Formats: sequence, structure tokens, C-alpha cells
Amino acid sequence: MADEGGITFHPPSIDDFFPAALLFEGTPFEITRITLAQFLATLALVLLLVLATKRMRVVPGRMQSVMELGFGFVREQIAFQILGEKDGRRFLPLLTTFFFTILFMNVTGIIPGINIPGTSVAGAPLVFALVAYVVFIYAGIRKHGGLRFLKNSLVPSGVPAYLIPIIAVVELISTFIARPVSLFLRLLLNVLVGHMMLVLFFSATHFFALNLNAFTPLAAGTFALSLAFTLFELFVYILQAYVFTVLTAVYIQLAVAEEH
Repeated sequence: MADEGGITFHPPSIDDFFPAALLFEGTPFEITRITLAQFLATLALVLLLVLATKRMRVVPGRMQSVMELGFGFVREQIAFQILGEKDGRRFLPLLTTFFFTILFMNVTGIIPGINIPGTSVAGAPLVFALVAYVVFIYAGIRKHGGLRFLKNSLVPSGVPAYLIPIIAVVELISTFIARPVSLFLRLLLNVLVGHMMLVLFFSATHFFALNLNAFTPLAAGTFALSLAFTLFELFVYILQAYVFTVLTAVYIQLAVAEEH
């Protein structure tokens, strides 16, 4: 879109998620802006954990208090509440890692200078989903053995014999295919769409205000929407980390349950 002076408005597109290489172009170690966002999110998380736990005190300081609050939330509201204390302790490290890693990678989408989530391309959500899937299978096999786990997963108790073939196929798709795919797509698409909306609002503000050399009412409106949607996206980023972790815990609980 262009005005009478030929100024062009560039809306967000899928090309935003295929940025140019910053380093090592054309190699397996190619670094893009999204890869850099993932590195920075991981580094920030590791530094925060190190600094918060470096000098643990009985009366915690601010940073230690924040981290204890975060760990306590995952432990009490997700791990113990869904899996119980025994299994919750077993899988707490994995669930905590999921929650904080996804959260920090999501939040890079609203950090000035980065402005893109580390989870906005398929690689990161796919890795998280595959790890959750492998742990779900592992938990079920370790608890019941391979054959019993498969039977519990595919044939719920009380199903009439003549319905077993149909139910088994349905359960096979829903349990072993739909679960990892839904984990992957839910995280990826929510973050991807949110990023495109943010880019749209900020691009419109730039177009109306800076390119037209006047802070017009339209620019003020799109800027207000940009700020409001930034706060909303922060909420979505936290929610997506929570939902992914909760669903992982639920799937593990279903795997270790006696009957489904």
C-alpha cells in the first residue's frame, strides 16, 4: 500500500520467519536472528539461575525469592497437582525445564532489538514436543511394560469386544499421533500469529507517524494498540509455557495410570 507520495507500507509476512544469515551462511551452523534469540534466551535463563542460586540463604533475597516462587509454582501447581508427589518429583526437572525455557524463548518476541520469539520457527517447538512424547512413552513402558502400556493406551477398560478394532485405531491416532502434533502446533502457531500482529501494529505506527512526518490520530491509535497487544502477548507467552507444561504432565499421568 502506498500514499500519494509513493511511501510504501510493508505488512508482516511469512518471510519474517526466514531472516538472513548473520554468521556461517550456508553451513549447518548458520546463525540467524531467530537463532540468536534462542541463544540469548538460553544464556539469560542460565545466568539468572546461577545468580539466584549462587548464595542460597535461609532468608532469601529478591532474586532468590523470585526463582523460588517460579519453581514452587511449577512444583505445586503442575507437577504435584497433576502427577502427585511421588511421580511429580520424578518429572519435576523436565517440567521445570519446559516451563522456563519456553517462557524465556517466547519473551524474546517483545524484547527491543530482538523482536522475534525463539519459538516462532518449527525447530524449537518440534524439539519440545518430541522430548515430551519420548518421556510420555518412557514413563508408560517403565510403569507397565511395553505390552500392557500399549493395551492400556489403545483399549480402554469396559469396551465391548466388537468395538475394540475401531476404538484401538481411534486411540492410536489420538494418543500417539495427535498428542505430539497438537503440542507442536499449539505452541508454534500461537507465537507465530502473535508476532505477526505485533509487527502489523508497529509497522502501521511507523507508516502513519514517521513516514508521514506527523503523529496523526491513526498513528496514536496504532501505537496504543501496539502497547496493549505487547502486554497481551506477554500474557500469551506465559500462558503457552504453562499450557505446554501442563499438557506434558497430563500425558505423563495418563501413561502411568493403571487404566485409561
